[in-house]
Amino acid sequence: MAEIKAEISDLVGQVKPLDQKEREHIQAVLEWIASGVEIFRIEKPATPSQHLVSYSVLVDRKKKKVLLLDHRKALKLLPGGGHVNKDELPFETAKRELAEELGIEAKPLFANVEVPFFVTIMETVGLTAGHLDVDLWYVFEGDSEIKINDETDEFKREFAGYHWLGFDEILSRPIEALDTHMHRFIEKLKNYL
Repeated sequence: MAEIKAEISDLVGQVKPLDQKEREHIQAVLEWIASGVEIFRIEKPATPSQHLVSYSVLVDRKKKKVLLLDHRKALKLLPGGGHVNKDELPFETAKRELAEELGIEAKPLFANVEVPFFVTIMETVGLTAGHLDVDLWYVFEGDSEIKINDETDEFKREFAGYHWLGFDEILSRPIEALDTHMHRFIEKLKNYL
């Protein structure tokens, strides 16, 4: 257990922050992991009350679009992803969630695949409000012209639909309809692309 925590801490420590807020979140995550508390969700919906989540963000680089899903529990448009299983590396979670939720084989967009692209801490909202998700954002290649497999039981249970939205479309939407950090994520993505 200590080894996997040390590995996750090392990966988070390699993230190049967008701004002061991400720098603060990275530092808070590193301190949280070092504290020795449980970092994996061990019981649904929120035990412990702060735990690791991996986002699996599909990006159509050519069309500058991101796949966002109508999340039934959060009541927001969010990237795909899910909770990191005990003793699982977050990148493995991101790949697993793409396969489970969308039937997509993960193709990372950037070379250093295991290092998260973006790190955030967010208080959850919607039907499971009130706990903290430590979100490690991973970015994968997507194609906005290919239909997403939205007929699976897994998809229908978690999502009410999906949208490929352009970067500027996302930035023009009220942040209340999105992950609290989505506008900042798009700004960071634009800087890298």
